[in-house]
Amino acid sequence: MEKSFIDELLEEEEAKEEQRTEVYYDLLLLQARELQEAIEANFKTAEREVEIINQWALKKNMALHERIGKIERKLEAFIREKKVKTLEMPNGTLKLHKKPDKVEISDLNTFLANAKPEMLTVIPEQIKPDIAKIKAYMHKYYSPTGVAGVTVTEGKEEFSYKIKEAKEYAGTQKTRTGVEPAKTLRIAV
Repeated sequence: MEKSFIDELLEEEEAKEEQRTEVYYDLLLLQARELQEAIEANFKTAEREVEIINQWALKKNMALHERIGKIERKLEAFIREKKVKTLEMPNGTLKLHKKPDKVEISDLNTFLANAKPEMLTVIPEQIKPDIAKIKAYMHKYYSPTGVAGVTVTEGKEEFSYKIKEAKEYAGTQKTRTGVEPAKTLRIAV
């Protein structure tokens, strides 16, 4: 049986329709890919913008850090000039305090060969230096030569201050020494 002209036209149209349908869905795939690329481009743009903002904030904060440093040096000079250890003021407290001496065993073998029994903590099967006892011994019997195998780093006087917060943050204080970075001042209220 031979196909009629209408049947042939109908088959051709069905084939073209199927081809158009595939092209349509292929275009949808292309559109989905373009949208995904647009999303990725948005994230990359956002990352670049965040980096620009972070660089700007760092630059601004460096200048503020320098100003804080100058203020801290002036406050420290002021309390040193007053020759007091603590100074209460309406907006905060200035303090000078000496840090404790730091004792470090620089040569364990030399130290153990010359150590007094009161400088050691004996743990069965183990002997190790007792820093607190060494420090106490050295303060009690200090000699210019010190103790063999021990390095003493003298504690230094350190400046710090507290700033009283505004009334809405009643009871909260920020404490800062002149050597710590500003980001340690962040406190949760």
